[in-house]
Amino acid sequence: MKPLLPLFPLDVVLFPGTPLPLHIFEPRYKELIAECLERKSTFGMIKTEENGLADIGCTAEIVAVTKKYDDGRMDIVTEGRERFELLEINEERSFLRGDVVYFDDDPGQPTEAQIAHVVKLHSEIMAMAGATQDLPDSNEHLSFYLVGSLPLDLDFKQTLLEMRSEPARIEAVITAFESILPKLRRTVQVRQKAGGNGHAH
Repeated sequence: MKPLLPLFPLDVVLFPGTPLPLHIFEPRYKELIAECLERKSTFGMIKTEENGLADIGCTAEIVAVTKKYDDGRMDIVTEGRERFELLEINEERSFLRGDVVYFDDDPGQPTEAQIAHVVKLHSEIMAMAGATQDLPDSNEHLSFYLVGSLPLDLDFKQTLLEMRSEPARIEAVITAFESILPKLRRTVQVRQKAGGNGHAH
């Protein structure tokens, strides 16, 4: 019997290689996290849906416990590791566990032109948000990295998580960025006008 993966259902999508801070306060999740810390093991972050759980999630490794409270609550920082498909849910313990199968991307890399284009769009979005663009050392999961920190639609993030082709994900991210940039540009222009003379025209 392969071990079951402890599951942490939340209205969030975690990507491989991206950080996710969590505040742990429910007794069952205190138990889950304590066990993972003791065993140095991962747990599965999986998005909650209206009719249960998503089919695809991502394992989370606890990289730091940043604060422990007297009542057992804690703040932790996790990082996404491997994607998995949830085959079956086990409800024998206080927290859910899953029978899962892990998967990677299909072979194939995005072109240099795709990478340059998506990085340029991301850079413009970050600049408008007043943030600096910080790129990873490798382009292995570039699509996940670029989207991970942005407050994009969760269903879109879930779709990206489920895709098994990095070139296809990069194309999807380019399309998403190109659709939100005009709105962002307009917002910034309105703000600049308002800031310039106290009136928006």
